[in-house]
Amino acid sequence: MTRTPAREGGCLCGGVRYAVRGPLRDILVCHCHECRRWAGRAWAATGARASDLEIAGDVRWFPSPRSDHGAERGICPSCGASLFWRVPGSKWTSIAAGTLDEPSGLRVAAHIWLEQAAAWERPPDGIPAYPRGYPADGPRLGWS
Repeated sequence: MTRTPAREGGCLCGGVRYAVRGPLRDILVCHCHECRRWAGRAWAATGARASDLEIAGDVRWFPSPRSDHGAERGICPSCGASLFWRVPGSKWTSIAAGTLDEPSGLRVAAHIWLEQAAAWERPPDGIPAYPRGYPADGPRLGWS
C-alpha cells in the first residue's frame, strides 16, 4: 500500500509545524462572527482526519466561545497564528488553508454562514454559498 505524501505547514514564526499524512478536504470559507473575529476576515479552512494530522510544537487550544459543538481553536502561543479548529473527540480537524507550505491543489467548495458575513466580503459568483453551516444534504466535499 502506498502512503500519501505528507502535506506540511505551520505558523508564522515556525514554532508550530504540522504534517498531514492523508487527503485534505476542499476548502470551506466560514463567515461566522467567531471566525471573522479570530482571523480578521472570513476563515478559509481545509480539513484532515485527526489520525492523519501530526503536530510538532506547542499549540494553545481554547474554547470557541459561541460554538454549538463545543469546539476549540488552536493557535501558536508565540506568534498568535490561527491554525486549527476541532470538536474534541471528533475524527476531523480543520486547518487554516493559508498555513500550508504548498496550498496549491485545493479548491474552494463553498462559503458558509453568509447570514453573518461582512458586507465587504462576499463570495464570488459561481461558488456555492449557504446562509448557515454546510448543509448535511449539500454536495459531497472533495478530498485531495
